Parts: sequence; C-alpha cells; structure tokens
Amino acid sequence: MKRKLLYFFLPLMAAWGLLGACVDVEQYDNNPRGNFEALWRIIDEHYCFFDYKQQEYGLDWHAVYNKYAPQFDDQMTEEQTFEVLTNMLGELKDGHVNLYAPFDVGRDWSWKEDYPTHFSENVLKLYLGKDYKIAAGMKYRILNDNVAYLRCATFVNDFGAGNLDRILLYFAPCNGLIIDLRENGGGMVTSAEALAARFTNEEVLVGYMQHKTGRGHNDFSPRRQQILKPSKGLRWQKRVVVLTNRGVYSAANEFVKYMKCLPQVTIVGDRTGGGAGLPFSSELPNGWIVRFSACPMYDRDGKDTEFGIAPTHQVGMKPTDQARGRDTLIEYARKLLAK
Repeated sequence: MKRKLLYFFLPLMAAWGLLGACVDVEQYDNNPRGNFEALWRIIDEHYCFFDYKQQEYGLDWHAVYNKYAPQFDDQMTEEQTFEVLTNMLGELKDGHVNLYAPFDVGRDWSWKEDYPTHFSENVLKLYLGKDYKIAAGMKYRILNDNVAYLRCATFVNDFGAGNLDRILLYFAPCNGLIIDLRENGGGMVTSAEALAARFTNEEVLVGYMQHKTGRGHNDFSPRRQQILKPSKGLRWQKRVVVLTNRGVYSAANEFVKYMKCLPQVTIVGDRTGGGAGLPFSSELPNGWIVRFSACPMYDRDGKDTEFGIAPTHQVGMKPTDQARGRDTLIEYARKLLAK
C-alpha cells in the first residue's frame, strides 16, 4: 500500500465559487482489488448524500463494501473490473456519479430512464413551425393565442444579457410565457441563474448549500444561503409556466428550484430528475476518473432536492393528444395563462 497526494478536480463550474482540492489519502496498487479499495474509500470519505439515501432507501455503504469486495481478483480483465465497479457505484442511485474509462462511461440514469418522458420532439416541431427564432441555443416564438413559448433544452450555453434582453423584448406584447424545460439535463448554473434572474424584482432566498469539511459522512460546513438576485436587464412581469419532466436534471433542477420560489410562476408536468450535489472528480490508480456528488444543495425549506422537485400541477402527455399532434403539457399551460 502506498501513500500519495490524490487530487480532486472540479468541472468547469466556476459559478459555484469553488476550487479543486487535494488531500492526502491512501492509494492502493494498480490491480482490480486495489482500484476497488481506492474507489470505495474515495466515495466513503467525500460523497455527500449517505445519510439522506440511507433514510430514503436504506443505503449502507459498509454493506456495499462487503457485497462487492469478494468479487475482485487479479485475473479479472479491465472490462470485468469496470463492470463490477460501475455496479457498486450504481448503489448510490446518483446521476452525478460516473466512472470514466477509455472504453466506456459507467452511469446510473434511472432517474430518467425508468419514467415516461411526457415529451415528443415530433409534436414540438408542430408548435415551433419553421420560422421560430434562436438565441443562445434557445428556440422561441409567439403561439397563435399570444402566449410566448421558450424552449430551453440545455444550460450548457452561456446566456448573454443581450440574448435575454432581445428575447423578452420580442415577448413583451404576450399575455404569458411558457418555458419548456423538458429533457434539459443541466449545464452551467450561471446560465440557470441568469435566466431565473429575469423573473424577480427583488432578492429571493431560493435554497442552501453545504461543503464537505472532513472525511466523516457528516462532516459539513454550516448551510450557506443561496440568494437569487434580480437581473439588471429586462425583467418579465407577467405569469410564467415552466414545463418539467424526469429529464430535468442538475443545473436545470436548480432552475426549477429557483422558479418555484417566485409567486407568478407555476410548474407543470412531472417531477424533475434531481441531481442536487455539486460534482467533484478524482483519479483511480489505473487512471480512470470517478465523478461524484460532494456538496449538497437544498431548497428554501431546507429539504433535499437530490431526487427531484414536484410540480405545482402533475400533468402527463396523453397518448390521444400525441397521436393528434397536440402536446398535453403545452395546452395545459396555455389554459392556465388564459385564465
């Protein structure tokens, strides 16, 4: 057994105000059992949702060790080692937990794959038509009942102030706004904040965040407030309906958390997929990268949103509507805005 500095790297998420950290940990030899021991320990000392998931579905990380340790031996191939390590990480039921090898990415996407999408690209094309506008990766148009429609499928793009000003100026004559967030798997929290900031005229407490301070499962800093500040650009003053499904994850989950705090906003659709842990990354002895949730985030009531946020109105896509080229969620939102 060797000791060396094991470095933890943050993804490109500077909005969180965190830097990469390095800690002195035991690093095992580069063989199947050594990589298992290293991976189990990295998660044991730095993962942030042990208590929450023990309460939700009985996760016992030490029992996980006893379950998987006997499955490793020196005759295993890389593919076999990868499969068992991925199965072990799957016990966390976390979409932010991934194992990156040169030949595959270990993941658990049950947060969306085990549920209906309540979304159809083909039906959406009928609403967008061919003359929709595009800005900062978002598609938008005014529907025939004078309702503004904004399709935000990702937060990977940087939303410039000029982009958002022009979109809202174009929507100014409309009676209300639909933000279609379905299948938005996240991206940059800065973009989620920039968009949400267009819908408040005052600072709003939207949640809390903690940081890991030690290797124990409960070693966290005090909770720090998350405050949504109003944008200095154009701000929308009318009603808003946000459409969600299980594919709404990570930074998109945060956006829903922010918007649910605003009085003129209604959430329609299915529960979001969750993903409320800021991910860190680390390296195993064989060079594979593991990503995991390290800093938990909560809503303004102090509740975990790791397993998603419930909508204001639970609405699913009706097969009869889809067959007729109608989107049940969009039509429901239009009726809400027409009242």
